Amino acid sequence: MSLHLQNIDHVVGGQTHISEVNLELEPGSFNVLLGRTLAGKTTLMRLMAGLEQPTRGRIFMDGKDVTGVSVRKRNVSMVYQQFINYPSLTVRDNIASPLKLAKTPQQEIDRRVGSIAEMLHIEHLLDRYPQELSGGQQQRTAMGRALVKDADLILFDEPLVNLDYKLREELRDELRELFKARNCIAVYATTEPNEALALGGNTAVLHEGRLLQYGPT
Repeated sequence: MSLHLQNIDHVVGGQTHISEVNLELEPGSFNVLLGRTLAGKTTLMRLMAGLEQPTRGRIFMDGKDVTGVSVRKRNVSMVYQQFINYPSLTVRDNIASPLKLAKTPQQEIDRRVGSIAEMLHIEHLLDRYPQELSGGQQQRTAMGRALVKDADLILFDEPLVNLDYKLREELRDELRELFKARNCIAVYATTEPNEALALGGNTAVLHEGRLLQYGPT
């Protein structure tokens, strides 16, 4: 799947959050949004996901105009800064939740959850609850839920910012390797130039809602 943002503006209450952004992301690409806080990274990701609608411009997925299509009708997953897991569900059921919602057969759920858990090195934690996990394990669980869906577009909104340096480095390396084997578009937001360099792929530099440059890291 390709993703094309064409002349995108996003204005809220007279304040411009995104201005004249043109960006084309290729199938299977890993892309980093780099910019300071309030540069427009989260807003741009929400526009990509369908959580926000542009004031002006169009968004295309595989050449199809999806500008007015809601997030529920797009095959998109998102991982946030904060660990968002269901406290009353085990790790296994947290990861499986999007598949259950889609009424995926149980055998397929078991296969995909097991595969993702092994990939993220949390297969031994599947029967635990979020409150029994460390911060890194909770974030891996949240990532697992996003990855198991097999989405066309996966968005990471500074997912490692609340973790200590060692964990950030470890998960960052795993993410980079993980997406080598997937054909989806991945978009990762960060304020850290060093993190953008470590992740590789393509980097889009944002400043005050404008796209300054985009290309290989």
